[in-house]
Amino acid sequence: MIQLIPFQISDADQLISWIGSEEMLLQFSGPAFTFPLDEKQLRINSEDKKRFSYKVVDLSTNAMIGYSEIYLLDKSSVLLGRIIIGDPEYRGKGLGQKIVELLLKISFDQLKVEKAELNVFDWNINAIRCYEKAGFVINPSTTYKREIKGETWTALNMVIEK
Repeated sequence: MIQLIPFQISDADQLISWIGSEEMLLQFSGPAFTFPLDEKQLRINSEDKKRFSYKVVDLSTNAMIGYSEIYLLDKSSVLLGRIIIGDPEYRGKGLGQKIVELLLKISFDQLKVEKAELNVFDWNINAIRCYEKAGFVINPSTTYKREIKGETWTALNMVIEK
């Protein structure tokens, strides 16, 4: 079992340890952060009152195994993001879908929004499948291009209605 617990800046070192490259940072956070990720960037991020940051905790060990965020876009919609299962031992076990389900529960039940969206790179097939299993559908009218080391990555937008 996992639980989402509000992220504290004291958790920053663990999160930073999972982000070992510029590509990993872009995959995790989009263009918002610069590599290397550091505590200062996370502190500024956490001060945004529209952002709800969570550490993902394995309840059997109380270990932080991941991270995720909800960003309040407006009164009726949120953006889910920065979803990572940082500990490799926990990957491939369906926990990504569980994290998304918990984020949606917070979004719809506590924040009372009607719509959630997220962005995912088109080559990240496992993440796309995870989000589709949770009920998200690709919004074909919205894509984003990101440049990294001479390559162009395309991010797809996915949405779900309450």
